[in-house]
Amino acid sequence: MARVPVAALSTMLNRNPNRPARPRSLPALELTDRPSPWLRALGLTTVVLVGAWLGLLIVGDVRAPVGPMDTTMTLRPSLSGGTKINVSPLGSLSLDSHVAPVRLDVNVDQLDPLRSQALVDHPERLSGLQDEVARDVEHGTLDLAVRSCIAVVSGATALGLAVYRRPRRALAAGGLALGLLAASGVSAYATWNPKSVLEPRFSGLLSSAPSVVGNARSIVTEFDVYQKELARLVTNVTKLYDVTSTLPAYRPDPSTIRVLHVSDIHLNPASWKIIGSLVEQYKVDVIVDSGDTMDHGTAAENGFLDPIRDLGVPYVWVRGNHDSRTTQRYLERMKNVRVLDDGRAETVAGLRFAGIGDPQFTPDRSTAPGSAASEQLAGDRLASALRDQRTAGTPVDVAVAHEPSAARETDGTVPLVLCGHLHHEGTELLPYGTRLRREGSTGGSGLRAVEHTYPAPIEASILYFDRDSRRLQAWDAIKLGGLGLSTAEVSRHLADENQPGATGTSRSPSPTPSATSP
Repeated sequence: MARVPVAALSTMLNRNPNRPARPRSLPALELTDRPSPWLRALGLTTVVLVGAWLGLLIVGDVRAPVGPMDTTMTLRPSLSGGTKINVSPLGSLSLDSHVAPVRLDVNVDQLDPLRSQALVDHPERLSGLQDEVARDVEHGTLDLAVRSCIAVVSGATALGLAVYRRPRRALAAGGLALGLLAASGVSAYATWNPKSVLEPRFSGLLSSAPSVVGNARSIVTEFDVYQKELARLVTNVTKLYDVTSTLPAYRPDPSTIRVLHVSDIHLNPASWKIIGSLVEQYKVDVIVDSGDTMDHGTAAENGFLDPIRDLGVPYVWVRGNHDSRTTQRYLERMKNVRVLDDGRAETVAGLRFAGIGDPQFTPDRSTAPGSAASEQLAGDRLASALRDQRTAGTPVDVAVAHEPSAARETDGTVPLVLCGHLHHEGTELLPYGTRLRREGSTGGSGLRAVEHTYPAPIEASILYFDRDSRRLQAWDAIKLGGLGLSTAEVSRHLADENQPGATGTSRSPSPTPSATSP
């Protein structure tokens, strides 16, 4: 018989089978709310971006001399990139220099008196200014790149340490900020456009100084784009400061014909003062009005046209759909007005113009049945007249119509066609080589200026033509703030065939394969 130990027997006898078993002790459970990985990533991204921006804002500036000027360069966050040059108190220039999430800001702080006086005393040094400016800009941007790297890493790391209180997370934020800046630099390098210096957008008082980038002829004949045009910019800004911020008058190039293109004035009396100012400032040779000067075309409105007599230059006009035959007859009696209709051609200020009036008269803004067909027919008639002029040995340089659909029918028969009607400017190169230039509303849409959320802008253009080839070289698109606004912007554009590196000086339209344009 097996022997049971006394201790085990005692335990078995004392156990009550009806008493529940004592539960075992379990380790304490601690509940934690772990954030979503997406929220953590969003938080880290926010820390990186805010920290990098604060770093740039606090320690990201570089003071660098550029020629005779002292400048401050800095990088700023941006959705579109580009370069902004602030020339206080004259205004600013914006360049589409690159596409990246950072913008280069260059503030012209002041002229160095000694360096400026040296240029005044020794004008021959201006010839070497372009190399000096290029070296200064290169050194300044290199210093800016180094300082920006330090700034974004320091800012993101410091903010990461303050938020997370963990050195590893803070260093990760700094590393991500450096990677973001490096990626932005790669994007800027890949999309760098040195030709943007040729097409700046002016704002502030600088919008009144087209000579800041030189005249159209000199721009299109210099192919060392970046250095020469940047040197020209610095030189001209130096001159602006030298005359205590009094903007110099535009000095016209004798070989350039300047045409002021206006359209859709719509009975706005302020337009005549603006047109008169542009004529004087740019030394305009001829004005082209592509129609809708009136609003209802009644005889009672004819007095509105009288200021045209005092503009002092020829005024080429075509009828718009808000202009009546009564309006046209009134203008035909003015000595300085050249009314173009039915494809009639006239030579004015060295250029040969031909145009046709709008076939519709819809002052109530209605759409007449068959309006599209009538516009196409008018365009066909104008194109036929242009071909006849070319056959006769008197080719037309500029065609004028009011409606863009009519203007497009002239493709291949003329180098340039001007139009309006849509109340916003634009340009396009048509398939057979004709350039279509559409003007906005020089009257700011007239009485309809406040129909939309923001007042319609007042727009006009200065077109530069070579006197020998009679081809468009460049144009300045002018945009003024509409009713109640005081903004001004001028942007310089070059014809594609005149861009540095393009082959040939002009692109002649190729003849259309049949009597009807496509």
